[in-house]
Formats: sequence, structure tokens, C-alpha cells
Amino acid sequence: MNKKTDHQWEIEKLKELKQLKNKPSLLMHSCCAVCNSWPLEYLYSVFDITLYYNNSNIYPQSEYDHRLGELHKYVDLFNENHKTNITIIEEPYDYETYHKTYLVKRSEDREGAQRCGMCYALRITEALKYASVHKFDYVTTVMTISRQKSADKINGIARKLATGYPEVHYFYSNFKKEKGIDFSVNVSKGLGIYRQEYCGCEYSTDNLHEE
Repeated sequence: MNKKTDHQWEIEKLKELKQLKNKPSLLMHSCCAVCNSWPLEYLYSVFDITLYYNNSNIYPQSEYDHRLGELHKYVDLFNENHKTNITIIEEPYDYETYHKTYLVKRSEDREGAQRCGMCYALRITEALKYASVHKFDYVTTVMTISRQKSADKINGIARKLATGYPEVHYFYSNFKKEKGIDFSVNVSKGLGIYRQEYCGCEYSTDNLHEE
């Protein structure tokens, strides 16, 4: 028997949730406006969404602030166009602690390996903690929309971590599907949204000017 993929689970779960009388609450970890555009469009009719901007991994702070500013502008426009009231929770930026406690220990890792997995796990853990404490029904991350990130890897990490937070459900996703990437590209071009050239990690900036 073939194992159900996370995307198949996602489609079935959305069908189930659409039958509910009231929308469940969803805390959605967000890294930028571009990555958030399709997940918001895709899920706003099913969930009562709150965005969670908790990204002390982004370097430098000017980049962090730029992405946050673009996200606010996009969400304001989305709320106006869709008659929604989506809000953004902003956690304090603390790159120094992130770098000293986590990042420097993985300085020799190649791009896409354990360093990235560590970063995904931290983002998801913090979202799970917040969602659990604040009584959200579901939690997820927009990171599975990125071409450079494996949805299977992100969902696998979330599956392990979610066992420690039984009070909240994790919404497994592959936001690349359903033409999610095409949508995000078209929205960013149409609205002139800033499209960053790297994930945010200090070590990824080394590759910015390579051919």
C-alpha cells in the first residue's frame, strides 16, 4: 500500500476543515511577504490566520527589518482586498544570541545540510510553543513554498517536534503545489514586492555574487 504524501493529507484535511461551522485558528510562521502570498490566499477561507514573524536567523538586521516591512505592507493590502483581519505577531530580534548559541556551531556545514535543518527546527519549535501556550488550533510554516527548501524535510522535522505539543495540531503542507510558486512570483512582480536573493542566513550571503 502506498503511503499517503503530506500533500495528499493536506488536500484531505482542507476538505474536512471546510465542513466546520467555525474556522479553526492557525498560527503561521512567516519569513517574508513573497513566501506568504500563496499560503494566505490558499488558506484564509479555511482558517482564522495569525502570522508569526520570529526570524532572528535573518542577517543583517536591515534585511530582517526590510522583510518585515514588506510583510506588513502586503498583509495590509490583503486585509483590505479580502475583508480579513489578519495580524502579525513580532518576536524580538536577537541575532547575537542565535549566532552564538546555534549558528556558529554549524559554520562548516554545506548549504542545505544540517545547518538548515537546525534553523527549520528552531523556527518550527518556537511556533509550536507559541501556538500551544496561546491556544491555537493549528500551526504551520510558509517555508515549504521555497524552491530551495524540501517540503518533505520540513514536514519531517515538524512531525517529530509536534509530538511534544499535543495541545496543537500541525498543518503539514507543500505550498509549492497548486501553482503556489507561480502565484507568489506573479504577485511579487505585480505589486513590486521585494524578492530577496538569499534565505536570510549569514552564511548564504557568501553565494550572492557567485555565477
